[in-house]
Amino acid sequence: MAAKIGTTGSMQVDTDLVRELAAMLNDTGLSEIEVADGERKIRVSRTMTAVAAPLAAAPVAAPAAIPAAAVAAPSAPAISANAMKSPMVGTVYLTPDPEAAPFVSIGQQVKAGDTVLIIEAMKVMNPIVAASSGTVTEIYVESGQPVEFDQPLLAIA
Repeated sequence: MAAKIGTTGSMQVDTDLVRELAAMLNDTGLSEIEVADGERKIRVSRTMTAVAAPLAAAPVAAPAAIPAAAVAAPSAPAISANAMKSPMVGTVYLTPDPEAAPFVSIGQQVKAGDTVLIIEAMKVMNPIVAASSGTVTEIYVESGQPVEFDQPLLAIA
């Protein structure tokens, strides 16, 4: 019998079916698949990264030498060892609603259990709370950005 997750009165999710659908995505190269069984629907999707094909370009004259300091691209902030990571795949929101102030900002003190952001997954808003007290030192995501499981969200030191 297939494994079921959930309690009485809540949606029963057939994890074996979800795994089969995820494997089918990988095997076929599809980005999304949805199946329906009566009123129950299961949709499995993945983010696909598009790779641009190189364009043939006309030869261009070599530019003058550029100082090394001008070539250095801005680097992404280093991920802190104490970064809070996403417990799920979804869309992150830094505010409770579009007109509201953010839950937290860099330099703000938080206590363990304070809501620091929300991740929407399967039309459910999941509050993400601080695991420990401290000061928010980095925010690695932007509101409305899709996030992956285990992706760094913010750092509290």
